Amino acid sequence: MKLFSLTLALFGFLFAALTAAEEDEGWISLFDGKSLDGWKPNEENPDSFSVEEGLLKVSGPRSHLFYAGEINGASFKDFEFKAKVMTKPKANSGIYFHTAYQAQGWPAKGYECQVNSTHSDRRKTGSLYAIVDVLDDAPSKDGEWFDYYIKVEGKRVIIKINGEVKVDYTEPDSPERDGGMKDRLIDKGTIALQAHDPESTVFYKDIFIRPL
Repeated sequence: MKLFSLTLALFGFLFAALTAAEEDEGWISLFDGKSLDGWKPNEENPDSFSVEEGLLKVSGPRSHLFYAGEINGASFKDFEFKAKVMTKPKANSGIYFHTAYQAQGWPAKGYECQVNSTHSDRRKTGSLYAIVDVLDDAPSKDGEWFDYYIKVEGKRVIIKINGEVKVDYTEPDSPERDGGMKDRLIDKGTIALQAHDPESTVFYKDIFIRPL
């Protein structure tokens, strides 16, 4: 456990040094590596989110952490997003965009970009959840950092994992959706991170956005 904590701290230090260069390119940090300032957990299980060794730790029962800071008024339409992510075994999480704060339940608004290397859900890392799915064969590995990139421009969504395109989707004018997916449409909104279940632990760091 001590070795794992030391490794987390080392990675946090190494990548923190890149922040200034990325900001020069127009990227804006959403996470300061010290606190959850600018983020708002919903009311279900706020303790599922914490900061550990400079990393945003997502671990515990279902809950969602919404960006609610000052950048762009916490509302993004066209943007690029990137983060470094590491899953622990059987973990499940997600990155929502064009969503909105809600106190309980799975977010009803926006799209989810799946984070899942070895959880039993067949939809793996890089999926635009239930819209364009990466099934069974995850492009990420537990215990290893990977790069998660999302670009939304107009009606087009691109998801890359470690630089490889996994989703290139253009939303049709009148998409046919059933049930809870019918309101998941390109619009505008904030970013949210998902705590999925008590057995899931996922780490995030170097969380950046670049409005377009």
